[in-house]
Amino acid sequence: MQQGSAFAAIVIGDEQLSGKRKDKHLPHLIDTLAARGLQLAGCHLVGDDIDALAMQLRHSRQYDMPVICFGGIGATPDDNTRAAAAKAFDLALTRHPEAACLIEQQFGAEAYPKRILMADLPQGSILIPNPYNNIPGFSIKQHFFLPGFPQMAWPMLDWLLESYYADMVGVDLLERSLRIYQVRESDLIDLMELLKNDYPQAKIFSLPHLGQSPYIEMGFRGPTAEVELAYEALCHCLDGRGDTYEHSDQPSSLVNG
Repeated sequence: MQQGSAFAAIVIGDEQLSGKRKDKHLPHLIDTLAARGLQLAGCHLVGDDIDALAMQLRHSRQYDMPVICFGGIGATPDDNTRAAAAKAFDLALTRHPEAACLIEQQFGAEAYPKRILMADLPQGSILIPNPYNNIPGFSIKQHFFLPGFPQMAWPMLDWLLESYYADMVGVDLLERSLRIYQVRESDLIDLMELLKNDYPQAKIFSLPHLGQSPYIEMGFRGPTAEVELAYEALCHCLDGRGDTYEHSDQPSSLVNG
């Protein structure tokens, strides 16, 4: 996985795998990171099985980048993220005093016997405040665990990015593409390999479009300066080959604001 200004994500829940619910976190996370000049390096979708989730978390420990996790930190029997995180990081699952206090303040006597279980966190966890209902998320070793409900998770995401990564240096990201006509994608492989090697920071893409007037959309995503150079080189190569092409719409900035 790429590093630097990149993040990884894990979306957790059997309901995502079964199709009962459609994930909303991934597009929101991409947009939120892009607004800060940051980017998503990868995303994994995992069910509520403790062993499978623990295995994924052990793998993500190797990324050397922040990992944002959505879902499974409630108190019902299918909420296994807290236990899986403890297992993945070889930590005891212990009652966090501050989290317990927040849950007691929120629910009073109704915090027991079940809601208080949400205060059982991997030992050494740092809390993430939840402005929606004060039941916190938690972080451990660059992994940030947020609820599955967007109205809770997304404000918490904003808080953690501002609190931990406000000074992370982002980059101006750009996407540029063009449409190439009367050519097969296989005919462009050598050209794509050449541009990929010459401009490694500009991620090349090729998207065939079928229909009455088929074409190949080819372009680059990445840091603005590198994308502009790669795009200019692509046009020069296509001109040299005598290919018919037209530019797509105006260059698309991947950074909002």
